[in-house]
Amino acid sequence: MPQTAARRALRAAAVIASTAVASVFAVTPGLAADPIRIGSVVSATGPASFLGDPEQKTLKLYVEALNKKGGLMGRPVELVLYDDGGDANKARTFATRLVEDDKVVAMVGGTTTGTTMAMIPVFEDAKIPFVSLAGAIEIVEPVRAFVFKTPHTDKTACQKIFEDMKSRGITKVGMISGTDGFGKSMRAQCMKVVGDYGITVAAEESYGPTDADMTPQLNKIKNTAGLQAVLNPGFGQGPAIVTRNYAQLGITLPLYQSHGVASKSFIELAGPAAEGVRLPAPALLIADKLAENDPQKKVVMEYKKSYESATGQPVSTFGGYGFDGIQILVQAIERAKSTEPRKIRDAIESTKGYVGATGLYTMSPKDHLGLGTESFRMLEIKGGDWVPTETK
Repeated sequence: MPQTAARRALRAAAVIASTAVASVFAVTPGLAADPIRIGSVVSATGPASFLGDPEQKTLKLYVEALNKKGGLMGRPVELVLYDDGGDANKARTFATRLVEDDKVVAMVGGTTTGTTMAMIPVFEDAKIPFVSLAGAIEIVEPVRAFVFKTPHTDKTACQKIFEDMKSRGITKVGMISGTDGFGKSMRAQCMKVVGDYGITVAAEESYGPTDADMTPQLNKIKNTAGLQAVLNPGFGQGPAIVTRNYAQLGITLPLYQSHGVASKSFIELAGPAAEGVRLPAPALLIADKLAENDPQKKVVMEYKKSYESATGQPVSTFGGYGFDGIQILVQAIERAKSTEPRKIRDAIESTKGYVGATGLYTMSPKDHLGLGTESFRMLEIKGGDWVPTETK
């Protein structure tokens, strides 16, 4: 067996022996040069699978399409992908494997805040660029030399939500937050900025990742006098349960969710109770409703078409985060004309005016995200679909 094949066989055996499965994607045998290895660790299974599965599918699709066009700098791209199942300890183990065994030049992944934070020290120590697909602001603030991300931050989501509330004359709200990494981070960020909009949080509750009934907490919120709306920072199944319980209790106050539930799966899980829910989300969810002169129209329509054609599933913002992550990385490698991790890092940091599925990115040494509130669209769920809303 040739040496390269032997190494791959050993790596595959090691992966099969673990509790998760890694996949190596390299196509177009005609590209004979050594492959450029890009790593990824996503939560394709487990409680965050509705986030990680579209990310995984998107990354595979993009790498396959890239190789069919001739690869990158005349070399094939090999995507070494692991599924952490939403487990932070597994994520860190796979991150170490990507660095030490797979010798990747960069990494795109990290579905959740928890798994991302577990992997950051590995890539920072190895000085390998890591583009995260998770939401919390703590991923990029304070700025770390080799860490970037593509989703809007939870702080930006809070600001967008409070802008909408203020425009509707809402000044007193309740909040029910998840205790997972994302929920805790967004709750903290919302509490930091809420006063800037003349809004007071008068009732506050929380729930755990495995809780299946939030009616006790929502009853307390319901019985708080003077509330005008409720905000639920969270992701996964929790917000869908909150939304169903909210309707069951007959609460009629406006309900706001976060960008952490910006996928069709949330509408399906919440059912009719989702009607009227508002949340900030990228333009991707309303691709066909964008104006023809919208700078994102062409990008989001092309991504939506290719993803839905290949998978038979509706596009989600989470796949869009993966699309932007791999695009930003590939374009950085092309600009750097190098696969040296430090040069790739420098090129990512110099990203300017990239029009993506999530927004328009301009990064800098002080900003490893490059998005503002203008990249968010405020949406409302009507008739089981996303509808852009003019604030009232």
